[in-house]
Amino acid sequence: MGLATIVNMFCLVCVPVWDKWAAYFAWGLWVFDAVVSVLTALSLPFILMANGGEMHLSSMTAVWLLPIVTCTVAAASGAIVAEILPNPQHALWTVIASYVLWGIGLPLALMVLVIYLQRLVLHKLPPKTVIVSVFLPLGPLGTGGYGVMKLGQCAQEIFPKTHTLQAESGPTLYTLGFLVALLLWSFGLVWLFFAIASIAHNKKFPFNIGWWGFTFPLGVFALSTCQMGSELPSKFFNILGTILSLFVVVLWVIVSLGTLKGIVSGKLFFAPCLADLGIEEDKDVGKAA
Repeated sequence: MGLATIVNMFCLVCVPVWDKWAAYFAWGLWVFDAVVSVLTALSLPFILMANGGEMHLSSMTAVWLLPIVTCTVAAASGAIVAEILPNPQHALWTVIASYVLWGIGLPLALMVLVIYLQRLVLHKLPPKTVIVSVFLPLGPLGTGGYGVMKLGQCAQEIFPKTHTLQAESGPTLYTLGFLVALLLWSFGLVWLFFAIASIAHNKKFPFNIGWWGFTFPLGVFALSTCQMGSELPSKFFNILGTILSLFVVVLWVIVSLGTLKGIVSGKLFFAPCLADLGIEEDKDVGKAA
């Protein structure tokens, strides 16, 4: 996901200045990112299936979504790359590959969300040390909505140039993309409510490296909101997207300051997800022996 962000900024900043070679360099980086994203997304379910140990539903967290969301991020990045490619055929296949990535990542993420909702209902909220993870469901919904809108824009422009499918196929995908994005955005409101309510319910929870889990899901949800504002003749999404974006910036500053403080004190690098592995008990057993 980090490489996709670099590719996006390269397309927006460097390609207009460095022209054609920069566009194909960004395309090569995106291809590499797409391949790694698919391998990452598919490896998690297989590891869970092939693992010989017993898996307990109570131990599940929304962190399961992080490997899967890489595909939706790569799909959204593919739409940005397709816009700057000089060859329409190259742009066409980039868009088609991005739709494939979107089709791999989003449905798989939705299935994981079903399991996660069951975990929350049966085993209640996660511990305070990992409570921030309740925001992660916004990640695939935000990137999925933004990505399908951008892909619809690309299809509307590229399909007529390459004579792909029928003449109205591009505008149809553009319209359907916005409709799907609106549904995903609406579903994101549900998880945003659950996340805010969970944080409010816990009130106080310790700062740890997991607080960075606030920034990505809220950031991509704000990005999807802003993109919807640019598509609709309505100020609602523009204003809401601006508010969410400013909130993400403020949150990023707070988490950055907390991270620097934790690095200086040496108390930051603690993995809450390893707290239940009985490490302290093992040490005690070793001392007793």
